[in-house]
Amino acid sequence: MFRRFFRRPNPIRCHIRNVSLFGKDYKEDHMTNLTPRIINNLGNHKHRIPNHPIQIIKNEIYKFFDSKTGITFAKFEDLNPVVTVEQNFDSVLIPKDHVSREKKDNYYINEDTLLRAHTSAHQVELLRKKESTFLCCGDVYRRDTMDRSHYPIFHQMEGVRLFSEEELGIPLFQDNKQRTESCQEHYSLEAVEKVENELKITLEGLVKHLFGEDVQYRWMDEYFPFTHPSFEIEVFYEGDWLEILGCGIMEYQVLVNGCSEDKIGWAFGLGLERLAMRLFDINDIRLFWKSEVVLDQFQSFNGDFRQFKFVLPERKIEPAKFDLAFWIPDGFHEHDFYDIARNIDVDDAIENVELIDVFSHPKTGKTSHCYRTYYRGALKGLQFKDVEHIDTAIRAVLAEQGAGLR
Repeated sequence: MFRRFFRRPNPIRCHIRNVSLFGKDYKEDHMTNLTPRIINNLGNHKHRIPNHPIQIIKNEIYKFFDSKTGITFAKFEDLNPVVTVEQNFDSVLIPKDHVSREKKDNYYINEDTLLRAHTSAHQVELLRKKESTFLCCGDVYRRDTMDRSHYPIFHQMEGVRLFSEEELGIPLFQDNKQRTESCQEHYSLEAVEKVENELKITLEGLVKHLFGEDVQYRWMDEYFPFTHPSFEIEVFYEGDWLEILGCGIMEYQVLVNGCSEDKIGWAFGLGLERLAMRLFDINDIRLFWKSEVVLDQFQSFNGDFRQFKFVLPERKIEPAKFDLAFWIPDGFHEHDFYDIARNIDVDDAIENVELIDVFSHPKTGKTSHCYRTYYRGALKGLQFKDVEHIDTAIRAVLAEQGAGLR
């Protein structure tokens, strides 16, 4: 999946021991950090549940590619989310020391295996199976901040189209060529420009299909390890510019990895929750996991995004706030706190968590974190008595892991 790549420090710690996933046993090691809650939600495919907003957005994208492009795209949406480090990172050229590989940002089963962090993990696998034009959709897993816009499980779609020299009618390759901002060293500039133009026409059509023919959009240059040149497309929606997807010309080495070295191609990736939240005015990502409410409303969806609006639950009670300060153990990262809280908060009572203070003791060298947790359900307000047990349980787990409560 196409996401911004930037550097963040620090490791994280383990949560669970040996585990069985999809009928296969895995042994823990120093990288293991799966939580029981993540394991319990594996295979909970929102993109395959009829009338779920994630499934609706997926089908709308399918509809565009099936009816508006004149090309047949193969569709893959039930691939195993357990992938190797090679699939998730190496095959798509993510550097060995890149921040996106870090334990704090991913759910590792062990040092060789993890839950996919993006649907790009299947790109080379599908190319090796001689798939040249496809859409790949699925649930992905990332350790992240805890608020109304982030959830550790969400859904992405990847699109790929390859072209042969015969299809383009021009030479694909050029010898003794250097990489520039607009072209890789292996390909001819003419071929890259032709494929880039086809990519942009296709994705502009997708944006208009979803947001309307009169939507304002703009192209932005971007960087991704697996495409060059790389772009993002943003739309002006309800008064603000919103990033919709990332894309670009596939790196030649990715095609070599996929045994398709005689081709050139484009790829794009997008988040289905991001689109659904914008198109349906859903302001809390937790609502996608409240099927009884979501499915009831979306039974009446008639296919017109601009006429259908999700009715948000009324929550009159303001969020209940709890502050928690502690001396962090060695190797602790704020994502560890979020995962502890998520694992305990099985009903999604936590709306937001903020790291509000970091203090380093001048004599002992110890570091203290203070987190403010806002409790308010996705469907209703909550009072102190409703959530006190969660706060108590979080404190107990922190103490077990060596944190010194203050």
